[in-house]
Parts: sequence; structure tokens; C-alpha cells
Amino acid sequence: MTNTILRLPAVKVRTGLSRSSIYLRISTDDFPAPISLGGRAIGWVESDIDDWLAEKIEASRADVSCQKS
Repeated sequence: MTNTILRLPAVKVRTGLSRSSIYLRISTDDFPAPISLGGRAIGWVESDIDDWLAEKIEASRADVSCQKS
């Protein structure tokens, strides 16, 4: 399995979140933490971002179905 690393601009596009929102969510354990790529460079494992997005979509759909009942 190949692990693709996403840099911040790609994570922002994939999630629709701003830089500050991403870091705020990291600080509250509501977003995957980045990994060090060496020096000052960081990135996110693509599968971690995909899993986070799937979790948020599922939670959102569950909330909507509960409200309709």
C-alpha cells in the first residue's frame, strides 16, 4: 500500500477548512496530526484525511436522520 503525503494546501482543498481551523482542530484532537517530513516541513497521511472526512460525513448524516425522526 502506498501512503501519499498531502501538504497543507492540498489538505485545505480536500477539507474546505482554513489553515487556522485545521490547527485549532488538531489542538482539540478533532483532526489528524501532521507528520514531520524533515526540517520544518510537515504533511498529512492521505488515508488519515480520508478517514477523518468519512467520519465527519457519517456523523453529519446520522445527525440529519435523527432530526427527521
